[in-house]
Amino acid sequence: MPGLVIAPERPPRRPVRPERGKRIIDVTVAAVLLLLATPVLALVAVLVALGLGRPVLFRQRRAGLHGRLFDVVKFRTMRAPDPSRGLVTDGDRLTSLGRWLRATSLDELPTLWNVLRGDMSLVGPRPLLPEYLPRYSPTQARRHEVRPGVTGLAQVRGRNGLSWEEKFDLDVEYVDNRCLRLDLSILVATVRTVLRREGIAAAGSPTAPEFLGTPNRSASLDRTPA
Repeated sequence: MPGLVIAPERPPRRPVRPERGKRIIDVTVAAVLLLLATPVLALVAVLVALGLGRPVLFRQRRAGLHGRLFDVVKFRTMRAPDPSRGLVTDGDRLTSLGRWLRATSLDELPTLWNVLRGDMSLVGPRPLLPEYLPRYSPTQARRHEVRPGVTGLAQVRGRNGLSWEEKFDLDVEYVDNRCLRLDLSILVATVRTVLRREGIAAAGSPTAPEFLGTPNRSASLDRTPA
């Protein structure tokens, strides 16, 4: 009909990609948690300053997505190394305040800043030291196909009570099966694990032993999903 203008069809909306959706959730939740936890962050900062001195925050290089390096941020839990005072091993340097912070996972609160920056996700394999990169088997190295997480499948299935190989198997299991439902179940299980203070340290170690590599690294290739 004359004078009738037909509006063009709207292009169909593109579905939000899973990784983009995960990133939106990460930023939103991390920002809200940091805001709500501000009084707790301030209190812990004062306790660390009084108990351990400055700096209050601990920064360490870690390997993230695709092995890219970033600085993870946590509250300090250990004294500085000082052989003259017998402060050499992690056990020597870890204070009672530090043990409590680790047991309650309050030392991890600043890592929410890493989530906001995009270095980490709320859920994923834990970020580990860069020197571990050449020690992984090809299968274990797949843990770097996703952003590292504040918590992960290995953390709710035994934490430091697991062997390195068991942790890495769970990391790869997460990479292969990641989805929103799995992330939510891990976050809920993390609250339970923290409240029960499970798997805080490995047997015979105040934290976790160094990963020196899997004796037969090629054997782990047999576990690669078809």
